[in-house]
Amino acid sequence: MKPLTRRDFLKRTGLLAGSAAAASILPSCTTIARTAGKNRPNIIYIMTDDHASHALSCYGSKINKTPNLDRIANQGMRFDNCFCTNSICAPCRAVVLTGKHSHINGVKDNRLRFDGSQQTFPKLLQKAGYQTAMIGKWHLKTDPTGFDYWNVLPGQGSYYNPAMKEMGKQQKYTGYVTDIITDHALKWLKGRDPKKPFCLMYHHKAPHRNWQPGPKHLTMYDDITMPEPDTLFDDYSGRGRAAKEQDMSIEKTMNSQDLKLVAPRNLTAEQKKLWDAAYNPKNQAFQQANLQGKDLIRWKYQRYIKDYLRCIASVDDNVGRLLDYLDESGLAANTVVIYTSDQGFYLGDHGWFDKRFMYEESLRSPFMVRYPKEIKAGSVNDDLVQNLDFAPTFIDFAGLPTPEDMQGESIRKLLQGKTPGEWRKSIYYHYYEYPAVHSVKRHYGVRTKRHKLIHFYHDIDEWELYDMQKDPDELKNVLNDPAYADVVKELKAELKRLRKKYKDDTGAPV
Repeated sequence: MKPLTRRDFLKRTGLLAGSAAAASILPSCTTIARTAGKNRPNIIYIMTDDHASHALSCYGSKINKTPNLDRIANQGMRFDNCFCTNSICAPCRAVVLTGKHSHINGVKDNRLRFDGSQQTFPKLLQKAGYQTAMIGKWHLKTDPTGFDYWNVLPGQGSYYNPAMKEMGKQQKYTGYVTDIITDHALKWLKGRDPKKPFCLMYHHKAPHRNWQPGPKHLTMYDDITMPEPDTLFDDYSGRGRAAKEQDMSIEKTMNSQDLKLVAPRNLTAEQKKLWDAAYNPKNQAFQQANLQGKDLIRWKYQRYIKDYLRCIASVDDNVGRLLDYLDESGLAANTVVIYTSDQGFYLGDHGWFDKRFMYEESLRSPFMVRYPKEIKAGSVNDDLVQNLDFAPTFIDFAGLPTPEDMQGESIRKLLQGKTPGEWRKSIYYHYYEYPAVHSVKRHYGVRTKRHKLIHFYHDIDEWELYDMQKDPDELKNVLNDPAYADVVKELKAELKRLRKKYKDDTGAPV
């Protein structure tokens, strides 16, 4: 249930909403926050870029271990059904900041600029007395607003020797980006005003394409052959045009930079020496192997997945540094720590990398929350939540009422193990960026715990239905199976309801 709105407050106190007297005595956001308790928790929001949940050992990964990230789940709550609203970088970030779907916040794809003048949760926290900071990957084309301090990567940023823009001034650093972002985050934490609660958004570039591992992890997994996903050689025979016409396959789309057949241009002499020692022997072995067909795809998969996981290993190490600081400084007890990714990612599943589709691997995000005062250690939640819910949750922890124009719901009750009876039974998704890189068709859809209905539109008009209980890999579209006629009818009605609820009239009609 949402915190009291202005209208509810007036009703419960017996005041008339339309009277000047009532308006004059309604507490401000700052007053409400202060009366909610002096020990409002600090908030640290950790977000990576393109980290699939099936590359976390706390989610059962078969290919890597993430001991420090697992600490958050083991000491808090892991969410097994957290989904994004639009599986692409900038739109996800705009949704997190605003608590509103892409068609409302104005960032439907990576080509659009975020309007920093609009309401965001950091601005609301800032007004309520929180210190706010944004450090790392921003990727919204305009400078951050609502933050007392910000230091962000321009655009996508570089893995090695990155430039960062600190409060409007750009500076270049020598080193590896994941280490550097963490250094800045720790510096800010140590220098903040200890008398005020804080909210830190700590965002990593990793493990975004083109997956350049840090010096410490360049040869990690060299002696291992990674298990292949069951759907690596998916032929898409059970689906429509969208899956067949994409351009994000390991077989055809990966380039020489992705596969590390060429070294990055901006390495220092020492970094280049380490890079050459790690990759040149592998490249020579590949050239001598003369691979083709499925053997070539297998080689590309191994190359890709190991570099991707090496980037995650650096994230895990650095999140460990931050968690250790919270423990050592005594901040851990009163700090809400969140770990998530802007969306999921394909780890060779269906022969793909990247995201965008409403299929499960890119729709689902890892989401773990630790707050010892309210969350039972080692708990797991399977309710349907979205990144749409993050802003209302942060506002709730700050003791503020959720703005009525935010479209998400606070998950604080879920974190306490008390799922409200009226909690959502379905989630809504809408992807817009087409025609564009990777050629994923525009589509929207609805997902319940068991079924998923997708409508591809624009230069296509195709529907897909999946029974994820019987077909978790979403290999067979059962839209035209008579046994699912009632399900199709129900989900189309639900899709219409959600589009109306979220005021989305963009795209083709249902």
